[in-house]
Amino acid sequence: MRQTLLVVLLFLALLSACLADNHYQEKDDVVLWVDKVGPFDNPQETYEYFSLPFCSPEKKIERKENLGEALQGYELRGSPIKIQYKVDVPTKSICGPRTLSKKDVERFDYAIRRSYWYQMFLDDLPIWGMVGEIAGEAQKGRGASKSKDLSLFTYQNITIYYNRDQIIEVHLRSGDLVKIPNPSAELDVDFTYSIKWIATDESYLHRFDKYLEHNFFEHKIHWFSIFNSFMMVIFLVGLVAMILTRTLRNDYARYAKDDDMEEGQDLGEESGWKQVHGDVFRPPHHLVFFSALVGTGHQLSILVFVVVFGSAVGTTLHLYELYAIRGTSVTIFVVLYALSSFVGGYGGGGFYSRNEGKHWIKVMVLTAGLFPGTCCMVGSVLNVIAVSYGSLSTVPFGTMFAMFSLWLFLVVPLTLLGTIVGRNWNGKPNNPCRINPVPRQIPEKRWYLSPSAVVLLGGLLPFGSIFIENYFVFTSFWHYKYYYVYGFMLLVYIMLIVMTICVTIVSTYFLLNSEDYRWHWSSFLSSASTAFYVFLYSIYYFFYRTKMTGLLQITFYFGYTFMFCLGLGILCGSIGFIGTSVFVKHIYQRHEAVKTFFSSTYRRRDVLVVHLQFTVPLKKQPILVGVHPKYVCVITEINL
Repeated sequence: MRQTLLVVLLFLALLSACLADNHYQEKDDVVLWVDKVGPFDNPQETYEYFSLPFCSPEKKIERKENLGEALQGYELRGSPIKIQYKVDVPTKSICGPRTLSKKDVERFDYAIRRSYWYQMFLDDLPIWGMVGEIAGEAQKGRGASKSKDLSLFTYQNITIYYNRDQIIEVHLRSGDLVKIPNPSAELDVDFTYSIKWIATDESYLHRFDKYLEHNFFEHKIHWFSIFNSFMMVIFLVGLVAMILTRTLRNDYARYAKDDDMEEGQDLGEESGWKQVHGDVFRPPHHLVFFSALVGTGHQLSILVFVVVFGSAVGTTLHLYELYAIRGTSVTIFVVLYALSSFVGGYGGGGFYSRNEGKHWIKVMVLTAGLFPGTCCMVGSVLNVIAVSYGSLSTVPFGTMFAMFSLWLFLVVPLTLLGTIVGRNWNGKPNNPCRINPVPRQIPEKRWYLSPSAVVLLGGLLPFGSIFIENYFVFTSFWHYKYYYVYGFMLLVYIMLIVMTICVTIVSTYFLLNSEDYRWHWSSFLSSASTAFYVFLYSIYYFFYRTKMTGLLQITFYFGYTFMFCLGLGILCGSIGFIGTSVFVKHIYQRHEAVKTFFSSTYRRRDVLVVHLQFTVPLKKQPILVGVHPKYVCVITEINL
């Protein structure tokens, strides 16, 4: 709880540093920033705005990007269009009439055929426009149009709405089409613009509402999916409660039977999950790797909850809107991941020590580098491809150095500190059952009770609970939509946690009932398999919901999806394992307590004799007390 509160405070501190309102006086300069151009169907294939022969400013002005902007491929440059606050500008030439060379015409022709769009920003409000227009029928399917009727937009009409000293809304209307009859010939054009200022009473807090597609994100199907997931959660919670209740009740009933019980008589043969009590707490194979995964899952689960919860609260109360602050969400996530590395070290180091591991340094290094290192390798491949294309998706060297420094000087020390604290404060073995020196032989069982089948089927229900939300997230990321329904995401995340824990508990219960004690990896992987189904869905989404083409876009799509699924898999796997470990310890602890009491109880005429042993801490000699569930006790003969 304290770790979560600390991450929340860090989130608010970072957010307050990113929020800033712009205020203007009349005739103050307002910079129009141009960002990028690229094919509309390929969101990640973007290039510098001036890679097309638009009018360039006499003096180049660059805006320094923050960490999130650099990672998302923003590169803002000052536009040659001059804008002053509340000063209208009639139609005016940007750089005067000019003659485009054959090469320039070919570049515009190529851009129009591939439906190039461009992005600009005015007071952090995005503006989008198309480079040109294709008249006639476009080629069906993926790829560029083969139509020859191409026209170039040469006029930009910018309408700006303001409220007192703040800019509220911006509209762009393109016009003055100039046909390109021959891409191999020169073309005379004149790029022009006009500025119109209009007063409005709309509040500054709601200025981003026009970018939000309420009809799409708040559709009835979205609400229905939330309700459907909620009903699934209720069903699974009831099923787990029934298993717990029946299991413990049957144990009490069985051990409490005293009819026809003679002195020294055994209570009967153990069966099912009770048979493996001496092996169920045996450390899992590849303990170092497993501990690192569990520690990273601790960190990601808390981090995602804090970010989603903070975003939901800020959006609902209109305190702040992360989607409206360019690059802020990515910056906050990266920085908070680094600052929350203590949680990962604490979780991984504590689990490793509880299983009597000796090489804790390996756990620390693997926890600090497993997830970031994998993402770094995937990102390096994507970066090489982006460099070969000359795309803005390239991560600059300075940003890579900053990320490496953040990892080396923040992630590694905090993970080391968390591992040491976890070993000392949360590293004592607390298993309710002793571990047998020789592992028990696992009997043969039906195919649907094998660990591979449990792993494969374990992620179906959790994936079903997030399926609709997954569609909205994919659509917002790959189709230029702003995702703003963080309240829905928070509810789905909580239901995902509950459903993942319930499904994993049920699957682990059936696995233990088949006398298979290998529950550690099976519980983790059965929960993590949710990410496998998300990746399968991403393949379907790519082919049937997008029109993406080209090596760069395909690699970026599946590279980003792989990193997302990797994080989701570690998160869900860790959550499922944590919930299952609590369940397993609970049933065996209660089972041992009941068995210890009743197995030594028998009737001898009119005397009930209980042979148990009790030791009080800080006392040298045993004392006579009543039965206590937490202690082993000594009770003399009691006359009935």
